[in-house]
Amino acid sequence: MLDAVQRTGRRLLAFDRRLGARWIAGTDEAGRGCLAGPLVTAGVLFDYDRIRGYVTASLGTLNDSKQLEFAERERLYRVVLMLAARVNVQIVPSLEIDRSGLHRSNLGGLRRCLAALTPPAEICLVDGFKLGPQAPEHTAVVDGDQKSAAIAAASVVAKVTRDRLMRRFDALYPGFGFASHVGYITPRHADAVRALGPSRLHRMSFQARCYRSDSVERGTPASDDNSSGDVRRSTLLATK
Repeated sequence: MLDAVQRTGRRLLAFDRRLGARWIAGTDEAGRGCLAGPLVTAGVLFDYDRIRGYVTASLGTLNDSKQLEFAERERLYRVVLMLAARVNVQIVPSLEIDRSGLHRSNLGGLRRCLAALTPPAEICLVDGFKLGPQAPEHTAVVDGDQKSAAIAAASVVAKVTRDRLMRRFDALYPGFGFASHVGYITPRHADAVRALGPSRLHRMSFQARCYRSDSVERGTPASDDNSSGDVRRSTLLATK
């Protein structure tokens, strides 16, 4: 079983290597299906002249982040940040999702990630979506987070970043259970929304049945931290 798990990373790396380029960027998102919290997109740029030999062993279990256990996802997050030439993260708050729509917000975040990695990226890969002519030249790969190492790495970065944010928001918005479900709809989450009303993190454009009405006020954070109660878009760019 362990050998089969270890082969996932080698298979994903082989997919990218067959493209014949040195600099390959992949991008993916986390949180599209969530009822609350930001959408997080991430881009990872690998220099395949450096990802060779014993270094590849640390990426042996790389896979779609949804297929990974928590501890392994956290380990791979650290490995990706160490090995990647660049990493870019875009955080799209729920209020912007409500204004622009989920799909448009997602495409915009993915475009910004690729733009931050190009150049030197020679090939840009996106998990499933064509991003339009405003984006750098790219290829949409269906189920890319299960095929490409660069996309899978971006999937891990996006997922870990978003989950960490939601666990922090659990302290600001007690009672919603964000630390456990990280914003996805669950029976407990729905019950909390019915009891407390939507928080500022909730996406009102989703028109979920657990919302009392379209006009209900969003909840306020438990502590005064001089914030609006929502995440502003931010960018992380790590360069080696």
